[in-house]
Formats: sequence, structure tokens, C-alpha cells
Amino acid sequence: MSQITHKGKPITTYGHLPEKGERAPHFELLKSDLSVATLQDFKGKRVIMNIFPSIDTNVCATSVNNFSERAADLENVVVLNISRDLPFAQERFRKVNEISNGINLSDFRERNFGKDYGLEIIDGPMEGLLSRVVIVLDENGKILHTEQVDKIEDEPNYLEALKPLL
Repeated sequence: MSQITHKGKPITTYGHLPEKGERAPHFELLKSDLSVATLQDFKGKRVIMNIFPSIDTNVCATSVNNFSERAADLENVVVLNISRDLPFAQERFRKVNEISNGINLSDFRERNFGKDYGLEIIDGPMEGLLSRVVIVLDENGKILHTEQVDKIEDEPNYLEALKPLL
């Protein structure tokens, strides 16, 4: 288990993030049209997994916009914005904010992603949501970078996340 904070109070996540150099665990998440996306769908692409509690909060929205803009000029990179929001809310956000570089994926149905990646919040007021995490993968699904943000109200370190992709 990992400890992070929410408004200065400790909260716990399900486990530990996968380690740099490991292969990312398989996942099945829902796209906006309710079809299933798997890790295998992105084989051959470098992947930024931008994971957060809810797209309808300022910091989460900022991270989606930031990664979308920063990854736009990177070759062979896809940004996956992952939360437990309903796919409809994710799609509404994408349209309102005119996000064209990124794929929104939801773990609201299966709810395995947070456990498999060790980042689901298991106590406190945000119990059941995903913690703020960035995982960067190479073309074969090998982990190049991970960051679990210590204070959930903080943004991830965008520059560190992008370094392995430059």
C-alpha cells in the first residue's frame, strides 16, 4: 500500500505502482462509445497514461489539457486519460475543451484497473477513485516512468513524465 494525502490528511492506495522496466499489466477500459480498449490496442505506440480521480475537477482537467498540448508534437505518442468517470462525462469534457490529442478511458464498469496498477484509493473521502498517477510506456508496453502524486491536489511533473519520450 502507498500513502498519499488529500487536503493534508493521509489516504491509502491499494498497492504499489508497477516498477520501471516491467511490462504494464493488461487492462480493459471503456472508450466514449462504450467499446473496450485494451493495452494491446496501443502496441507500437509510446503511451502516456494520465490517471486521475475525476475529469470534473480543476487539477484533473488541467492535466488532461497539459498532456494533450505537450504530447501533440511528440512522434508516435498517444495520451490515455483514465478515470472512473462515466464515458459520457469524459466525452462531454473532450468536446467542451476541444481536446483532439488524447483518448479518454473509463474504469467505471470493471473496476480492476486501479487494483491491477496499485493506485485505487481504499480509504478516506475519495475511496474507490483512482489516485493521480502518470505511467509512461514504450512501444512494447514496458514501463519507462511512473509517478504517483503525493498530494492529490497537485499536478504531476509533466517534464519528468515526458523526458523518456524526447
